[in-house]
Amino acid sequence: MSDSLAPGVHLDSAALAMLAHPLRSRLLAELRVGGPATATMLAAALQTNSGATSYHLRKLAQVALVVDAGAGSGRRRLWRAGTESLPRDGGPSEHTGDINDTDADAEAALGWLARDYLRHFSDRAEQWLDTQDLWPAGWREQVGLSDHLVQVTAGQLSALREDLSEVLERYRRIGAGNPDAKRVSVYLCPLPVDRPPG
Repeated sequence: MSDSLAPGVHLDSAALAMLAHPLRSRLLAELRVGGPATATMLAAALQTNSGATSYHLRKLAQVALVVDAGAGSGRRRLWRAGTESLPRDGGPSEHTGDINDTDADAEAALGWLARDYLRHFSDRAEQWLDTQDLWPAGWREQVGLSDHLVQVTAGQLSALREDLSEVLERYRRIGAGNPDAKRVSVYLCPLPVDRPPG
């Protein structure tokens, strides 16, 4: 479920600890979806106060998960996400390679992020269900939930994820400049159906 992080952004233990906080996670998600924003704009979107958003944006900036967009100052400073996506499931990723397997805090943070990710997904899926009647038929036919059962080894599943990532990368900005194009979140969540081995 991971795409490329911005250069220099790695989910090491420090970044995980910084991100494993409800408001910080929401701030990053809002910047990723809504684009650059000030602390005041984010406070309004997330129904909190700008002092809290300013504080937590600075914390996220310490680990490069958000960056100063180079406009404004103070609470009028414009922030943008330092990454387009994050691995949220606690699975293996090139972005979490710096995490020690024995780091209990990092493992707890990964677990929290995985559950927070499910909440994000649930919110977005429910938003679609609530608003789908407002979309043209062509969109309604293509958007929504689906699942596919495959039988693979762990190595084949890794190859499948790589193939899907390549397809998604090819389509990432294919609609840029087209007024009919809309942003779409594509979730990848391979989950075992069978019992664990052993």
